[in-house]
Amino acid sequence: MRAVCLLSGGMDSSTLAYLAKSRGYRLIGLHFNYGQRTERREQASARKIAQLVGVEELLEVNLSYLTRFGGSSLTDHAIPVDTYRGDVKNIPNSYVPFRNANLLSIATSCAEARGADAIFIGVQAQDYSGYPDCRPQFIEAFQRLVDTGTKEDTHVRIHAPFLSMNKQDIIKLGISLGVPYEHTWSCYQNEESACGICGACHFRRSAFASLGLEDPITYEDE
Repeated sequence: MRAVCLLSGGMDSSTLAYLAKSRGYRLIGLHFNYGQRTERREQASARKIAQLVGVEELLEVNLSYLTRFGGSSLTDHAIPVDTYRGDVKNIPNSYVPFRNANLLSIATSCAEARGADAIFIGVQAQDYSGYPDCRPQFIEAFQRLVDTGTKEDTHVRIHAPFLSMNKQDIIKLGISLGVPYEHTWSCYQNEESACGICGACHFRRSAFASLGLEDPITYEDE
């Protein structure tokens, strides 16, 4: 079995790669550079995780056109990254408009061209509470699109195994799989020491703390 695995270099996608590997898949890693603030650090993390998990090939794809569209604090540096506030219910400004549709479209092209059986994407419950393209309904709709828009003898299944899991669940799974979290990166705005105050940092730190574990990356306030 062969799978295309979306590998950002973050905590979730790295756990995802180890999980797909444990299920017997040979992996093609797919990493996207789209002008995000932490592009260099994410790329380095993705390359390291790909090496350690043993992907057959890591493909890096440039989606810099997303910076021309803007509309997100990740791709438009004139927009400050939101500080995490638990009482805010609106969509975070780190949402990149319709990004996952772009990523899954490219992953589908890759999977069909390479004869892969599956696409693994690491969206999860805390993501789709804020990002509309991380919801279960989106994944289900995109699966129908894949089934409709590929060759009749192409059968590619989208796997989103973390949809009903929170960060604590993912870390517990990752620990059991031996994921080297010290080589992952989650912060939305810093590349050296994590800021500790953006949404990604908040959920990551909280998850490690709730499990009584020390997060192995460095934060500015430590």
